[in-house]
Amino acid sequence: MGVSTLPLQGKVAIVTGGRRGIGKSIALALAEAGADIAVCDRVIEDGELKAVAEEVQQLGRRSLAVQADITQKADVDSLAQRVMDEFGAIDILVNNAAMNVMAPLLELREDGWDRVIDTDLKGYYLCCQAVGKRMVDQKRGNIINIASTAAIKAAPQMGAYCIAKAGVVMLTRVLALELAKYNIRVNAIAPYMVKTKFSQPLWSDPETLKQLESEIPLGRLAEPGDIVGSALFLASDASSYITGHTIIVDGGLNA
Repeated sequence: MGVSTLPLQGKVAIVTGGRRGIGKSIALALAEAGADIAVCDRVIEDGELKAVAEEVQQLGRRSLAVQADITQKADVDSLAQRVMDEFGAIDILVNNAAMNVMAPLLELREDGWDRVIDTDLKGYYLCCQAVGKRMVDQKRGNIINIASTAAIKAAPQMGAYCIAKAGVVMLTRVLALELAKYNIRVNAIAPYMVKTKFSQPLWSDPETLKQLESEIPLGRLAEPGDIVGSALFLASDASSYITGHTIIVDGGLNA
């Protein structure tokens, strides 16, 4: 047999929010590229997270399914240590977990604001901090944050989400600057609306979907698999001189 050409052979990746949607697609794509995968999610009771881990194993990779609430520092620290104990390293972190509360900012309750900011921004910071410290010790690493075009273009009734995702873009830039000397790259991906259960309330109505797609130059909403290519690029050595950037994946909407 020849030398493996898998671009992520021997790498270990953590994917948060990995039980469905974008997270699941990225986790499986990284596994297909050769990486061992730890998927985490706040929800584990429905069996979906375990099913993703089993799919990773069917691809011939090692896997780990971990219940973790990324808004809780103790959970995040435990996740990072468990992956280190299981796999001995963390090469790639994909921060993907997200939530949203739909309401105008003047009507958004404080607990709704806290839930969005804690998950979509603070949770990313906690994961970057816990995993980043291990990467500093290793003198290598790669962090990919899932942002959103909502970070650069305001959306009605999504104020907290827009603000959190804008914070993710700046978190990415600051960490890229601070961690470059340790051979750690930090980038982000900013999709427009992706057809997942997370966004389904926004496009489930056929007329609304038709209107949304009419506004996109490529004529359709993204599927989770449309985000995979950017993630694989950023996770691999093909992007070895790219850090601090946000790749917009929006079908040309913001062209």
